Amino acid sequence: MAAPSTTGGPGVAKRSLRRGRPRPVDSAVKVLLVAAASVSIATTLGIIVALAEPAVEFFRQVSIVEFLTGTSWTPQFADKHYGVLPLLVATLEVMVIALVIAVPLGLGSAIYLSEYAAPRSRKVLKPILELLAGVPTVVYGFVALAALNPLLRDHVPGLGGLEFQNMLVAGIAMGIMIVPTVASISEDAMSAVPQSLREGAYALASSRMQVATRVVVPAAVSGIVAAVVLGISRAVGETMIVTIAGGLVSNDVDANPLHGAATMTAYIANIAQGDVPVGTLDYNTVFAVGAVLFIFTFALNALSIRMVRRFREVYE
Repeated sequence: MAAPSTTGGPGVAKRSLRRGRPRPVDSAVKVLLVAAASVSIATTLGIIVALAEPAVEFFRQVSIVEFLTGTSWTPQFADKHYGVLPLLVATLEVMVIALVIAVPLGLGSAIYLSEYAAPRSRKVLKPILELLAGVPTVVYGFVALAALNPLLRDHVPGLGGLEFQNMLVAGIAMGIMIVPTVASISEDAMSAVPQSLREGAYALASSRMQVATRVVVPAAVSGIVAAVVLGISRAVGETMIVTIAGGLVSNDVDANPLHGAATMTAYIANIAQGDVPVGTLDYNTVFAVGAVLFIFTFALNALSIRMVRRFREVYE
């Protein structure tokens, strides 16, 4: 006897195409996903609420114009000045040094893993690379201070006057720290590029280097941009490396990477140790600096989303 057809016809049983009764597992998964998204939103709102009241109290006593344009940051000195530019400049300088290290190394590692490495080598090398992302940042800080700084003193001409803590060493250590992040996400984006694009380029007599740099990288640019912006966010928000290797004092704007200077996160970590009385103006500087850091990272993430949407490629 012939099996019932699903296409319909006289005397033939039809299978219903209506949605079946929802299963409890589907409902539970949906609730968990909504809860996970809600936790992220609630965490962001909690950060805003925690920063808002002390920051507003700070700006009632300090002009926001002075805070954003002042070139001297001495809240714990007798002659108090509250210009955040020294902290901001130090943060940006360490971030730029880190990107100069991380972007070429991370992108080069991603191209090798995606286009050159054999499948067996990729299975070994990529997990090893990703393990570096799990190394505690305090380890990077101590390695930079105890090993990298003396190495630069002894082997790089003209750097014999390096201070014990300086932004150059902190930036290099931070760049090494974010290499796995840039490399792993970029490699995932390159691996998602359809193989047909590569085959078409090879059919036109392109070399492997041409395929990698002129076909795969442009096709994966949205993922690469996301990887770089995520690396920037990690660099801006990093605390332990800049606290240990970068310095804790940043009185005036100093763009010399051979000098020590406090970044925004290093200042927050220093003041939050408990030496400053809670509720005082000096204590509220932590929240004012934290608000600037929050707005800066929020703007970076918004820019990342905009660029990813602009350069995103959809393949069928």
